[in-house]
Amino acid sequence: MRVQDVMKRSPKFCVAATNLASAAELLWSGGCGALPVVDSHQKPVGIITDRDICIALGTRNCRPSQLVADQVMARPVVTTRSTDDIHRALRIMRTRQVRRLPVVDAEGKLEGMVCLSDLIVDARYNDGSKPELSYEDVMGTLKAVNCHQSPINIVGP
Repeated sequence: MRVQDVMKRSPKFCVAATNLASAAELLWSGGCGALPVVDSHQKPVGIITDRDICIALGTRNCRPSQLVADQVMARPVVTTRSTDDIHRALRIMRTRQVRRLPVVDAEGKLEGMVCLSDLIVDARYNDGSKPELSYEDVMGTLKAVNCHQSPINIVGP
């Protein structure tokens, strides 16, 4: 199974100068939790999530229209190619501890998104027939993504 078989095509996206009010509207209207941030050539340069927006607004004394994606996006963004095997994408998600991956074409242009929540729907029980995408594959990745490292204890005076 290839990433192109399960990805969402033509995802919503924004640019670095998109303000957080507009980004939130794109997330809301697209029913998604993350937006790839692309450059003028449609190549992903970052990713912004609904959580990024909430934390940014909750920790700053400003309006959503006063902050832009570039100020809160995660970078560098990790991607997968539409022609990659789905298990390669799952390995990237596990090692980078991300739930969503922008999908790019051979030139690096945004083509789609693959999300763990979507993969859960496509997964099958391993009944001995070796499914292309098993529940074990997806749940192992979900477990790795959610396995947070212990916070660093800072001992103060």
